Amino acid sequence: MIIVTGATGQLGRLVVEGLLAAVPADQVGVSVRDSTKAEALAERGVRVRQGGFADPASLRHAFEGASRVLVISSNSAGDSAVRHHRNAIDAAMAVGAGRVVYTSQMAAGPDSAFAPMLDHAATEIALQESGVPFTSLRNGFYAASAIQFLGRGLASGSLPLPADGPVSWTAHEDLARAAVIALTEEGRLDGITPPLTSSQALTFHDLAAIATEVTGRDVSRTVISDDEFKRNGLAHGLPEAQVDMGLGLFAACRAGEFSVVDPTLEELLGRRPRTFREVFTESQAV
Repeated sequence: MIIVTGATGQLGRLVVEGLLAAVPADQVGVSVRDSTKAEALAERGVRVRQGGFADPASLRHAFEGASRVLVISSNSAGDSAVRHHRNAIDAAMAVGAGRVVYTSQMAAGPDSAFAPMLDHAATEIALQESGVPFTSLRNGFYAASAIQFLGRGLASGSLPLPADGPVSWTAHEDLARAAVIALTEEGRLDGITPPLTSSQALTFHDLAAIATEVTGRDVSRTVISDDEFKRNGLAHGLPEAQVDMGLGLFAACRAGEFSVVDPTLEELLGRRPRTFREVFTESQAV
């Protein structure tokens, strides 16, 4: 049985749909914090069990009978996130899973300016030390994150952000397909993957131009200082830790941490990955 954690989230839902197109429903299970949110999956024959990263016993129950487990990274940060991931790895080992697949990120590393990348790097070390066969999917930065930034720009006509750098904004749908391949095609992806990215890296200036062209509404990209960005965030009631994490993102962008364009995802998909323009255009049609 293939188990998917976080199956009611944006990426997890897409992975489950991909699995249901590839294997019988009775070979798919999900581990979710709130099982009521997965009732529709249960009705389709998917095994639904409650499992929380902070509760190792619940994970072992949710993973029972697993041949492979997809661990979609925790929404927590720092030591809490790494502990959650270790709990999931340990639970997968306890039930005898033959492979753990983990959703890492293209810039994972101990020296990244963006704090979540340190968590991913620590989790990859935990996977290596576990001895269990694993696949760490070095996902490109989600295009949906850029669309969230652009939403504010479209509403105001202005996109005031710190200096950035090119980012390989990548579609959830394409990364979900890569996860399905890792879970169903033994030998295709093993260990830490190359960056799984779209075919182009774009700055926020590029994104603002695309938004303007697609919507017909002017979006002006302006560069502000890190200090001004922090003042604006705090003035809007954002927690300081969240603002500082955002500053780390822009520092990482400036350092080129997310600028790599790699052909691996295209080779896996057998087609060109979706462009940011395509993802953004689709988001505006909803």
